[in-house]
Amino acid sequence: MNKADAHPTALIAPPRRLPIWLRLGLWVTRRVTGKDLLPPRLLAWYPKAAFSSGVMEALVAHRDGQLNARLLKLVRMQASFSAACPFCIDMNSSRFQQYNITQTELAAIQGLQDPAGVESFSGRERLAMEYARHISATPLSFPADLMNKMKSNFTEREIVILATTAAQVNYWARLIQALGAPPAGFIDPMEWESVDTGQLESV
Repeated sequence: MNKADAHPTALIAPPRRLPIWLRLGLWVTRRVTGKDLLPPRLLAWYPKAAFSSGVMEALVAHRDGQLNARLLKLVRMQASFSAACPFCIDMNSSRFQQYNITQTELAAIQGLQDPAGVESFSGRERLAMEYARHISATPLSFPADLMNKMKSNFTEREIVILATTAAQVNYWARLIQALGAPPAGFIDPMEWESVDTGQLESV
């Protein structure tokens, strides 16, 4: 099977030839993720999109001051589930246990139980996740009460980081689903006690 036919479930096949700089980028991606990811290969049809998307992904925040790695992981996971993107759920939820995210918290992220009843979430975590859900909703709506709480609990810099983190997930969610890219296999659904495995099925 040649490379153009290697991803039969996608809407389109990647180009047979890739620019040298993109091949280098894919090599780096494989080293970091351990996966030969399909989305950047599909974007090679329009190299400007591949380059700009790669820059955005490289600069996404994973911790910043009081926004620790766990909180931003929760935001990425929440945006992924809220956008119902199998690829994003698969990638952004991998190794969630390393961030001390419990099965109960995972169920709340999926909407299987009320986050307000999960005592292990901090107040800022609950608020950031609620913000991510609104950013990922259609139509967009940001109640005044929510925004007042955001301004009372987060700095301007933190709000921008939270908004761009959730928006970045939504960018990939729309793009990846529009191109029909299936999950890359970062997680094994059998390891998730509470996950709705239907959300991990290929689009």
